[in-house]
Amino acid sequence: MSTPSVGYVALLRRNKPFRRLWYGQLVSQLGDWLDSIALFTLLLNLTGSGEAVGLLLVAQFLPGALVGPFAGVVVDRLPRRLVLILSDLGRALLVLLLLLVRSAGDIWLVYTVVALKVVLTSFFEPARSAIIPDVCSREELVAANAISGATWSAMLALGAALGGLVVGTLGIQASFLIDSASYVMSAALIFTVRVGEGREAGGRKQEAGAAPSSRALGELAEGLRYIFTHREVAWITFSKALWSMGGGVLLLLALFGRELFPVGQGGALSIGLLYAARGAGAGIGPILAQRLFGDGQSFMRRAIGLSFFFSALGYIGFSYSPTLAVAMLAVVVAHVGGSIQWVFSTALLQMRLPERLRGRVFAIEYAGLTLTTALSSYLTGLASDAGAAPRSLALALAGIFLVAGLITTAALWHGRPDPVSEPAAA
Repeated sequence: MSTPSVGYVALLRRNKPFRRLWYGQLVSQLGDWLDSIALFTLLLNLTGSGEAVGLLLVAQFLPGALVGPFAGVVVDRLPRRLVLILSDLGRALLVLLLLLVRSAGDIWLVYTVVALKVVLTSFFEPARSAIIPDVCSREELVAANAISGATWSAMLALGAALGGLVVGTLGIQASFLIDSASYVMSAALIFTVRVGEGREAGGRKQEAGAAPSSRALGELAEGLRYIFTHREVAWITFSKALWSMGGGVLLLLALFGRELFPVGQGGALSIGLLYAARGAGAGIGPILAQRLFGDGQSFMRRAIGLSFFFSALGYIGFSYSPTLAVAMLAVVVAHVGGSIQWVFSTALLQMRLPERLRGRVFAIEYAGLTLTTALSSYLTGLASDAGAAPRSLALALAGIFLVAGLITTAALWHGRPDPVSEPAAA
């Protein structure tokens, strides 16, 4: 079923609450990518170990898998705007602790801070995905998610490139200060968002008599039952986790930048450029796909599976790249696919989920993708330290994208959409 297309500029002009959320996304994600390049550079400079960077990626993703499902219960209980603001302020304070890292003996603090940040992000991301249908109409959802995805991509491209520049000129600590300030600005912008009366979820009335832990488990089980009793919702929910089985490519970008195409101090600039290429591809994908083929649910469902093949093709090319420029082009192709998968799966869930379950389902989705990304990243780091060449690792991860794409395409190609208005399974 197609919905009338909504222009991106028109959406930003006419929808003030979404525009304020978007402003917050701009500043916080720009700071995030400055921070990420600084952390990669810091760990490689202090340890020279691929496993150390793999552990960083584990710290960036694994806590989300553990905390995420229960965070979704909180997101469905509290006003989602409040969850967003508190998560931003908490992350602003945590980033400042990274200023204390001075030597290899302080690396434990890096992992601790990053893990705690991810715990707060596990509340923020499901709340943000869940609140978008509260501030956008149904026909605005694909455009809203495409804008959000393109913004993430643009901030990745800009932030990664600037991150390499800032680290190389102002130093690693400057990146941490900028990131902390960006979270404060994001919280201030989100504070100004006003959701239409009666539309913001959260603060639901709880059943009396049951212990809080029992209620939380029961509410989490309700979300899981809904997912697994709706076949296509299940495949769409876990499609990000399937893509993230190849998440070790995030470590490969750092290894290629430092070991194969080093530019700047410790390869900081080349790492930043490769991450910028990732952002460029992610920005192009969903917008180009929507412009060429529309935003009908049938097309989006099929495009989720096909997007994996772009990622496989890109990382096959990446493995054989003779120069940094060719490697960047290959990364662009790979993440055209990754962004199509991300944006279309999010939009389809927003269209189909009952409002009261959005937080839990998006949190379960986030937990799945963070778990597989953490595992893939750690295993890639171990393989690198065991002597596997970065180019061989890129080929192996491309094979994972290919297999996952075949499975997802087979599951979603001939499916029949689940009814949008079905109540959650009892």
